[in-house]
Amino acid sequence: MFAFRSKRNPGGRAALLVVLLLGLSACQTTYRNHGYVPTAEELAGIKVGVDTRDSVAEEIGAPGSSGMLNDSGYYYVATRMKYYGPRQPKIVARDLVAISFTSTGVVSNVERFGLQDGQVIAFERRVTSSSVEDKTFLRQLLGNVGRISPDQLLQ
Repeated sequence: MFAFRSKRNPGGRAALLVVLLLGLSACQTTYRNHGYVPTAEELAGIKVGVDTRDSVAEEIGAPGSSGMLNDSGYYYVATRMKYYGPRQPKIVARDLVAISFTSTGVVSNVERFGLQDGQVIAFERRVTSSSVEDKTFLRQLLGNVGRISPDQLLQ
């Protein structure tokens, strides 16, 4: 019989090692930060009843968003998300600083909220239903075959 000798390929081993290392690194936990929230020291510089919209923007920067109704306030939001492999990202931390103003534009309140202060809001989704009852194109096409009679084709 024939005796086969296996020759070990060092290049093949190196390629396998690289593939394994890349596979393991894909499962590494990564964190991403989004947004900006002023520090406690920066917020200490804001005086309620003294500072205005312009002085707040100059002191700690422009907000990421502001109030929807008559520019009622400034909102600074920062979110930290955890990514692990192919899983859905998970929100680890969220900080929100809300600065409220009076109708004359003077600071009336400075509040800080965290992820634990938030509430899950169920959005209502209104979708117009279609007349198609979950049928594929082919099923719809073949469903009309029995509805046509030969005498209708001759006319």
